[in-house]
Amino acid sequence: MDLTITDRGLLQVAQRGGPPVLLHPVWLRERLPDAAVLDPRTGQRLQEAAETPRDLRVVSAEPDGTIAFSDGFATRLPSDWLTNAIATCPAAGHHVHWDATLDRGRFPAADLADLRADPAALSALLEELDAYGFAVVRGVPIEMDGGLALAGLMGPIRITNWGGMADVKAIPNAYDLTMTPRHLEPHSDNPYRDPVPGYILLHCLENDADGGDSTLVDGFHAAAILRRDDPAGFATLASTDVTFRYRDDTAFLEHHAPLIARNAAGDVVQIRYSNRTEMIGRLPIDRLDAYYAARAAFWQLIAPASPLTLRFRLQPGELLMMDNYRLLHGRTGYTLATGSRHMRQCYMDRDTVQSRRRLLQVA
Repeated sequence: MDLTITDRGLLQVAQRGGPPVLLHPVWLRERLPDAAVLDPRTGQRLQEAAETPRDLRVVSAEPDGTIAFSDGFATRLPSDWLTNAIATCPAAGHHVHWDATLDRGRFPAADLADLRADPAALSALLEELDAYGFAVVRGVPIEMDGGLALAGLMGPIRITNWGGMADVKAIPNAYDLTMTPRHLEPHSDNPYRDPVPGYILLHCLENDADGGDSTLVDGFHAAAILRRDDPAGFATLASTDVTFRYRDDTAFLEHHAPLIARNAAGDVVQIRYSNRTEMIGRLPIDRLDAYYAARAAFWQLIAPASPLTLRFRLQPGELLMMDNYRLLHGRTGYTLATGSRHMRQCYMDRDTVQSRRRLLQVA
């Protein structure tokens, strides 16, 4: 690898088949694999990076990998370290956008027995979960806490005011519309929490009533379409904070955030849509007009009759795992007189699942 030093003391690294890369001396210094910079066991930084001289310069770069800085510090870089450092970026998968044409035979799916027996099978499923935003696991024990058999392969579940595993079935005097037989519009779960639960594990115990089919929408795909066809509407939903609130006798939960969240690069990273819990503040009339128009446009993309909406039926022993930052889920209404529909559900935090995925990547 050819290394040169610019007039400003930047390190220029030549790349095969690509333009040269310029490295800031402080950027380089604070990640050096030197025992004086990073702890060899934990990889955590020992030096206070904010105290590194801002006028730091690279003064020499030798063919054997020795790099020297203007403050007198020098170290020898391992072979290929610079190549890997340049290529390293936050671990992220790729998102496959989909719509109602996604056939069930192409769903990301696996048998629990295979996931238990082979870490490679679990790794493959988590990669597909990251790509599609959902996956179906078959052969989950049909018992009250059977879903924990899958959760335990990834990490601890999220405990909420409803506990860990919770019922999703019609009950008298329901405290939430989820606990009634009515249809549920597409929504994300718990946007009134901070942080919002990252993944939903929905385990089917019984499902023989008329109705009760599951619906899914790829919220990232819907947001991409809105951004393309109605950029002003997209910008409104991405920049207008609304209030999500849930209150009962034991909990008062509230969070303020936009329906569409973006990162610093402008990429969509989260969809919050919950007709049951969302209220917007008393903004100026023109801003409310813009918000209501944008929300209606987004709704048309995710509504049950939309060509983006996937509809299928979970069978007993199947577990649907969903990315709650991306997927909007719902169900058709069902009739208790013809049978029953009993699901059990728990949540997992986003970092828990992503940590397991990344560890399996490098195993």
